[in-house]
Amino acid sequence: MRVLVLGAGVVGTTTAWYLARAGHAVTVVDRQPVAGNETSFANGGQISVSHAEPWANPHVLPRLLKWLGREDAPLLWRWRADPAQLAWGLRFLRECLPGRTRHNIAAIVALALYSRSQLQALRQELDLRYDHLERGILHIYTEADECERAVEAARIMREFGLDRVTVDVEKCLEIEPALSGARHLLVGGDYTPSDESGDAHKFTRALADKAQAAGVDFCLNTTVDRIEAADGRISGVQVHDGETSRMLRADAYVLALGSYSPLLLKPLGIGLPVYPAKGYSATLTLADGCVAPTVSLTDDERKLVFSRFGNRLRIAGTAEFNGYNLELNPVRSRALIERTQRLFPGLELAAEPEYWCGLRPATPSNLPYIGRTRYNNLWLNTGHGTLGWTLSCGSAAALADLMSGQRAAPDFPFIRC
Repeated sequence: MRVLVLGAGVVGTTTAWYLARAGHAVTVVDRQPVAGNETSFANGGQISVSHAEPWANPHVLPRLLKWLGREDAPLLWRWRADPAQLAWGLRFLRECLPGRTRHNIAAIVALALYSRSQLQALRQELDLRYDHLERGILHIYTEADECERAVEAARIMREFGLDRVTVDVEKCLEIEPALSGARHLLVGGDYTPSDESGDAHKFTRALADKAQAAGVDFCLNTTVDRIEAADGRISGVQVHDGETSRMLRADAYVLALGSYSPLLLKPLGIGLPVYPAKGYSATLTLADGCVAPTVSLTDDERKLVFSRFGNRLRIAGTAEFNGYNLELNPVRSRALIERTQRLFPGLELAAEPEYWCGLRPATPSNLPYIGRTRYNNLWLNTGHGTLGWTLSCGSAAALADLMSGQRAAPDFPFIRC
């Protein structure tokens, strides 16, 4: 088939690669000048199957109450006159039920394990370089009740095949000695040795180059205006490049535009519960000889992750529900550095931190939308939330199988909407 992929982030680019490998003629459209230049640009950098517990769980509501009124809260909900935000919030509350949480963990673990194996195979096949480390992910806890609650989450994930184990403070320091300056803060942790880290932007750029060499056509600096339908099928996509407007046509279309996907689907009568969750990051250039973590870390209380890319340390996380606002909040940016200084008091920098924010396409359940819509030639690969980098290769490989008439490998609830 001739396939048009809308979006050249990590999800859209991996989709293009797997579709091309399956024998399809693929064109990718994105408004940015290079692939991976929006939500994939400066994220947390973790390939984290161990993050399979969704934000919506039975324990989140007391936390939300605790975080109310705090500008630096890990989850900040800014009320807006926005029916989509309200509808999303009500669905989120439903997903907090214990049965829903367990179902969502099982689905996320299944897709994430598959995705990680696909990434590893792709990295070896194409010799991709993106500052990746295979040293696992260590979740650290500085509050006893959070540590105790995490024991149950780790147990459920082990049930579904993940090697996430609970460890004491001494083991945390053995796994990551750079935490020694924060020994007095730690109460325990969880360690998943099979998890990885790496620079998602570098990966996306490298894979886009490989895809282009394999025949994928990238139409960059090109904005998608609307999707047109006729007789139950998509008839074309209207785009413009700043000078001219044109209609692009294909046999099949894949929507991989993250948080912007619902805006294009709404005129087609598809209400997709994806809402932007703004995440923040700071990238630190480390001084020579600086004692800094090399194992990727997750600070569960603050919803922050730490990943090492060569001489850089990336701190990222939190979620701000504020529509499509992309302004950097100085309080939230500063909170990343303050927490880093508490955990690593001896950290020395060679330059000022580089701050960034991006819109993660969040669903109430944390499950992405992957599969065919009511329009037979329109497919979705969107709504990956905080796990876009983790789930990208598996989502793309599974979608390519589905679009090629094959059974997708992971046991995951693929959709039709």
